[in-house]
Amino acid sequence: MLRLDDGKDKFPFARLGDSDKMQVGDWVIAVGSPFGLQSTVTAGIISAKARDLKQGPFDDFLQTDAAINPGNSGGPLVNMQAEVIGINTAIVAAGSGIGFAIPSNMARKISTELASRGRVSRGWLGVALQPLTAELARSFNAKDKGVLVADVVPDSPASKAGLKPGDILLEFDGKRTEEPADVQRAVGLASPGTSAKIKVWRDSGERTLELKIGEAPDDREAQQRTGTRATPSALGLDVRPITQEIARQLNLRNTEGVIVSRVEEGSSAAEAGIQRGDVIREINKQKIKGLPDYDRLTREAKDGDRLTVLLQRGQMSLYVAFTIGRG
Repeated sequence: MLRLDDGKDKFPFARLGDSDKMQVGDWVIAVGSPFGLQSTVTAGIISAKARDLKQGPFDDFLQTDAAINPGNSGGPLVNMQAEVIGINTAIVAAGSGIGFAIPSNMARKISTELASRGRVSRGWLGVALQPLTAELARSFNAKDKGVLVADVVPDSPASKAGLKPGDILLEFDGKRTEEPADVQRAVGLASPGTSAKIKVWRDSGERTLELKIGEAPDDREAQQRTGTRATPSALGLDVRPITQEIARQLNLRNTEGVIVSRVEEGSSAAEAGIQRGDVIREINKQKIKGLPDYDRLTREAKDGDRLTVLLQRGQMSLYVAFTIGRG
């Protein structure tokens, strides 16, 4: 943040507006120096909000058709009240008239934290999320909307609030969540220490939980998996027990589950995305502590049966659902 003061007169400045109030179709003006042409102004509308450009987990860009070109970056996107509601940032190289701006509310939060704390904090729940496919939705007897909770970190804000693996996040603080990015963005931009209400689908019904947002810890690198020996199984999978040595090598919390050592090509499990090195933690919501549990739950499996499997892959947990005998 830059402040200019000549000791006499105050410099005029543009006020930051509320980017959340902007609607698709609202008129905006982009100011900048495209291709070195100083003080250029272009006009257009807000074409979309909350655009994810795959640049990071907190992407939340305003899209506009006001012409933005090289040299516009860092310039303001202004509404009809002369308020800055965005900072021009990016363009689609192959597109025509498609530009993006950082919302003013995000810029305000970041600049305030940098000025007061010298760093930017991110909100944190302590969950692993995955998209809710139609197959998974049927497995959980849920509508095909929401975000599936694959894992919950012990002693995390989510754990303390009662969130569980298999819950389906429907809303966060009153806003619908339909993709993992919706949750990541909303939580990441929330201030640590604040409270939020989440609506989840669990056991064929909706319930509301209240939690306190935590502060995101430092990122940890995922551990790479190693190979294993094969033990026959009934689902197109070979699995083996998890020894203390394997648990240590894979940085697992315990030895519960079985590890996949081979996936039969063309099997339903392979089509569902199960991979060599995955740890199977649950089948149809029943915990797998070892080979006896796995054998018991798969011994009588037959073509046409539907399975929902909880996997651990590195530091990530995820659900897969498939019908035996169908790719």
